[in-house]
Amino acid sequence: MLVPAAALASLGDVAGSIEMDRVHLMASARIVVAPRYTVHELQAPGGTVVREFVAPSGLVFAVAWRGPFMPDLRQTLGVYFEPYQGAVRANRLSHSHVSVSQPDLVVNSEGHLRAFFGQAYLRRAIPPGVTLDELR
Repeated sequence: MLVPAAALASLGDVAGSIEMDRVHLMASARIVVAPRYTVHELQAPGGTVVREFVAPSGLVFAVAWRGPFMPDLRQTLGVYFEPYQGAVRANRLSHSHVSVSQPDLVVNSEGHLRAFFGQAYLRRAIPPGVTLDELR
């Protein structure tokens, strides 16, 4: 059974709602400033950590998660959830691994009971010079 971690700022949205997300989740928060982006890291009491990558423009261009529970992907992916869900229905190969690669949206998710991890990002919104290895 998957339990949603909480509502988070949506992929492709502005970062303004991250503090409300932290309060709603009762999460500890940490902000890490990198040269080309800022990471808002929220850790829920249940152990799931969600990292929201924010470009200098304020756009959430990537989201990564790791922990015992999956985040609520409907909320996390925002307007990108429906295209993601459609791609999963059409191409699902495994119950433990999901990979979606569309012209703009990329989602990779893996896991099993109490050990989930993944990332979602918008290709067009990744700031110049940022590598995919950084988005974890």
